[in-house]
Amino acid sequence: MRVVIVGAGQVGSSIAADLADVHEVVIIDSDAELVEDLNYSHDVLAIAGDGTAVSTLEEAGIDDAGMVIASTDDDETNIVVCSTAKAISDAFTIARVKNTEYLRTWQRSKKAFGIDFMVCTNLLAAESIVRIIGLPAARDVDPFAGGQVQMAEFEVAENSPVSNVTIREADRFEALTFAAILRNGTVEIPRGETVIQPNDRVVVIGTPKSVQEFARSVAPDESPGTAEEVVIVGGSEVGYHVARLLEERGFRPRLIERDPERARRLAEELPGTVVMESDATDMEFLEREHVGDADLVVAALESDEKNLLVSLLAARLGVERTVAVIDTTDYVDLFEAVGVDVGVSPREVVAEEITRFTREGGAENVALIESDKAEVLEIEVDDASVLAGREIRESIKRLPDGVVVGAITRNREFITPRGDTVVEAGDHVVLFVDAAVVNEVTPRL
Repeated sequence: MRVVIVGAGQVGSSIAADLADVHEVVIIDSDAELVEDLNYSHDVLAIAGDGTAVSTLEEAGIDDAGMVIASTDDDETNIVVCSTAKAISDAFTIARVKNTEYLRTWQRSKKAFGIDFMVCTNLLAAESIVRIIGLPAARDVDPFAGGQVQMAEFEVAENSPVSNVTIREADRFEALTFAAILRNGTVEIPRGETVIQPNDRVVVIGTPKSVQEFARSVAPDESPGTAEEVVIVGGSEVGYHVARLLEERGFRPRLIERDPERARRLAEELPGTVVMESDATDMEFLEREHVGDADLVVAALESDEKNLLVSLLAARLGVERTVAVIDTTDYVDLFEAVGVDVGVSPREVVAEEITRFTREGGAENVALIESDKAEVLEIEVDDASVLAGREIRESIKRLPDGVVVGAITRNREFITPRGDTVVEAGDHVVLFVDAAVVNEVTPRL
């Protein structure tokens, strides 16, 4: 399939790199230097030009395109790109936006703007943060099979009860699969005798209840559930949506916003949130309001550097865990190395959401592990699938190393996969797949 991507920033480049192995990718950007770099660094055709112009889209081969992805940093530009593409082609159009008002308009009428699918950066980032809250030691959480299945990634501290024990000893949960261990930048598929080491990141797949129980065993001292005290620093769009979503889940968060007018408006729109007007870098204020007693602080200011500062201040005051919104994806690992517990990149989250539409093999849901280390896929099994009608131990032999069947749902019922479990056509299967074999595996599923 030919995929035309308009906008070669971090989101567009990430999507292009992910698709280049299996699709013909054309990427458009107005920055000629960036376009030249992309032509050398990626296996794509990069064109310098205006992505809203018909002539530029025609140069990119819009007539033969199966998909157009508008991923610039400007909402209106992305909407115009999709509208133009839909007017002159039959391509499936995806627009990235930040403003949730555009999303609401599109949701009321899926034909609005000529857009087939719309992803909202700020809302997706907030949802990603909220999934982490309430799950001790979690770094990433994604739902599958309509919420019946969760994938979660946990970091194992040196003093964790599961540190230096085998998978067999740690696996005390009926509906949980240990899918992978991420160690020193590598992916290891664990066996019963595999020892979980300090600083490992363990990926598990199972029912939400089992994932929650495992979270408690990883970090028994952390406070799980709605009893957690959460402080949100910054009344940005992400901060607002985090507070709103937490209210819906029964939390009563506190939110700190410096701008008086914005703070007043947030207080009106968030009846279940205590909104405080102050500068969150004011140590005297933080101490007076006992922010150090919070279980978790979310830094959601519109500056990566300020979010780092707030996270470090919170940790110094004794906050149990910090989550920072990091707009520059390249900073995530750096910020986590110097003290942020979890860095959430809105750009990375939206790239992940768009990726699921481009998977060969019809994956219904996709989660990326550590950006590029592995993927967790949800598929509906058909008769042609290598999984159909076979025991898992048999079908896995027909696939390359690096694949783990993590969960099965059948007629809305959860099934814990075992070697002798027979997968049936119509089952929804959640699999962990090492990135090195994704392109080989997905067509067989």
